[in-house]
Amino acid sequence: MSQLEKNKQAAIHFYKTAFEGNPAKAVAEYVGNEYHQHNPHVEDGPSGFIAYFERMQTEYPEKSVEFVRAIAQDDLVALHTHQIWGEPDNKEYITMDFFRFDKNGKIVEHWDSIQEVITDTKSGRTMY
Repeated sequence: MSQLEKNKQAAIHFYKTAFEGNPAKAVAEYVGNEYHQHNPHVEDGPSGFIAYFERMQTEYPEKSVEFVRAIAQDDLVALHTHQIWGEPDNKEYITMDFFRFDKNGKIVEHWDSIQEVITDTKSGRTMY
């Protein structure tokens, strides 16, 4: 398996592990010696990531994530996801997450963009 494929699989497993309620395990297994966060709602570093996903698990315990696409280039992986956050509002979101990997195959930086799903699109196509 190529390093690009390993990075794609690591990004997916990292995100899925955190999203499904175990962000500390995700950090322990997949994050490098540093972790730079660009999401304005998440504090920098591993502890900020863990705190955010622990809060998400408490507020939206029934949330789910589907990985629509994973693209790798150089030291970057992009994930395109469809998320349903569950009760209390059952909102659906499309996200684009970008992860930068270090030379050891560990995640060291994250950017993302999130958009609520709109079903009545001008094109008639889904957002994912």
